[in-house]
Amino acid sequence: GSCRHRCCPGRNNACWVPGARRARCYCDSYCERTGDCCEDYRATCRRAAVGCVVGPWGPWSGCSSPCGVGSKARSRQVTVPPRHGGEPCPDLKQRRGCLGEHPTCGTAE
Repeated sequence: GSCRHRCCPGRNNACWVPGARRARCYCDSYCERTGDCCEDYRATCRRAAVGCVVGPWGPWSGCSSPCGVGSKARSRQVTVPPRHGGEPCPDLKQRRGCLGEHPTCGTAE
């Protein structure tokens, strides 16, 4: 079976061609996990794969708590979405702890 005219992203049970010994072989990117790709899948379909590209991290937000323990977050955008089974996108959000130290917070003495 040949994927020459058929490459599908993700998991697609309809994306197959007749293979050897009347078995089906698949041309979707999920076949790499299940091990049932057609022989030419990598050469034919992976060439068209485009991995995810993300932009730079944005600035951290302010602390969610003005006094004491809180969290801050930042995010980034996808600039090129993955196509044809390319590398998936990494995390787009990050969160970390922070300590609010606003001038109005009471100071323990």
